[in-house]
Order: sequence, then C-alpha cells, then structure tokens
Amino acid sequence: MYYIYHIFGKKIGVTRNLNSRVTSQQGYKDNEYEVLETSNDIDYVSERELELQSIYGYKVDRQSYKNLTQKQSNKMQLNVTEQTTTFPCPINKLKGNLMENKGMKFKTNLGEYTVSLSLIDWITKNANTSMFNPARSYVYNKALDEFAKQYDKSVSKQQEMPEEVPNVYDLIRQWADERGIYRNGDTKTQYIKLQEESGELARAILKDDKVEFVDAIGDMVVVLTNLAALEGLKIEDCVTSAYKVIASRKGSMINGTFVKQTL
Repeated sequence: MYYIYHIFGKKIGVTRNLNSRVTSQQGYKDNEYEVLETSNDIDYVSERELELQSIYGYKVDRQSYKNLTQKQSNKMQLNVTEQTTTFPCPINKLKGNLMENKGMKFKTNLGEYTVSLSLIDWITKNANTSMFNPARSYVYNKALDEFAKQYDKSVSKQQEMPEEVPNVYDLIRQWADERGIYRNGDTKTQYIKLQEESGELARAILKDDKVEFVDAIGDMVVVLTNLAALEGLKIEDCVTSAYKVIASRKGSMINGTFVKQTL
C-alpha cells in the first residue's frame, strides 16, 4: 500500500511506510501530518502526488515517486559472496534503505529472494556491521536461506487454511485511522456529521429513494463506528450491550412504534 502524506505547511510525499519515512526519518509526529490518499497503484500515486503538490501550492518534484524509487533501487548495490550478502549502508539505516527497495530481487549461491516486509524484519534483526567498513552491514547467506525456507512453508500452510473474511468494522476503523480522523477529529464533530447523515436519510425516506436510503444508513454506521472509536469503544460492543437490554423487553406496537411495557 502506498500512502500520499501531507506534512502541514511543508510538503506532500509518498511512502510505503509512514512510521519509517515520516516519523523516524523526518521526525514528524502523528498530529503533524495527514494521509491524503492510499492506493496499491504506483503509477496513480506517482501522478497524484505531483497534482496535489501543485494544488496545495508546494514545489512540484522534478521526478515522480515511481521514477525516484526505481532510481533508488538501482543504487542499492549488494555485494554477494559465497558466505555473506553485504548492504551499502550501516545497520541504523538498513531498514529504511530496504523499505525503499521493497520488491527488489537478489540472488546468492543458495537461491533467489525478494525484499519483503518479513525479509526486511529478519535482515535488520540479524545484520552485522562489516569489519572492513562500518558504513556497511551484512548477513550470512546460510541463515538467510534457512529463514526464507521456513517462511515459505509457513505461508503455504496459511494459504491452505480457509480465508478469513475481514470484519467490516475493522476495515472502517483502518480507513478512518489512515485519514487522521482519530488523530485530528473529536466526538463533537462526528456527532454533527451524524446529524448531517441523518438528514440525508430523512430526505431519502421522503423521496422514496432506495439507493440514497442504503447510502445514508451505511454512512451513519460509518460515523457511529468512528464516534465509538473516539471514545475508546467498539461499535460491536455497543450494539451487543443494547441487544442484551432489549432481548427480553416486552411491549406492543402503537402507531407504528414499539413501545416497551412499563411496570
């Protein structure tokens, strides 16, 4: 996933790792930037980044993210020997360099490997500083190959298991978190948003518009999910709690409304 991020008053950029690129490398906290868009399409984010830089009035990059990433990848020249694979950077910068080269393939005498998140994690935990040059780091090919084989077996086993359907509320919360709603929003603004969506639902009912009706209810559930999250709650727990209260409730329908029985 590629993230188009906006550091307030400073710049708009693209990265695949917000924590590494924006927080660790550039020193900005969560409340000092926002995520404008996300996409798995590198061509789209590369073009969109330049468009947004122009729209926001920032200096437009001379090279697109795609071209810059490819150029950076070509710069990471590995030195592979029979025993080790050496990286052209010290250990404290190794993870950042590998993240920028995610997807790159390289070979040793034991096999071919792709720079993935799991491999990056293993390399950074097992790298050693070169005794010949402290600005370089290396891993042992044998250990690298053993990890890759075990990881491949683990992935194959997981693929044989039935795919778990993601919880839609988790997806909503992930979406909201990526857009800074939980960092920069509050319950008051979300409540106002809920009233706006309620008005949309009212108009859909009056117009007998089924499409708008579905859309309005969905939007209200999204806002309620975020409203609960801002208070440290999950909407699932709120709904479950409400159901436990009404499950045994008795009453009758009066003028189209269920009225609970009073003692």
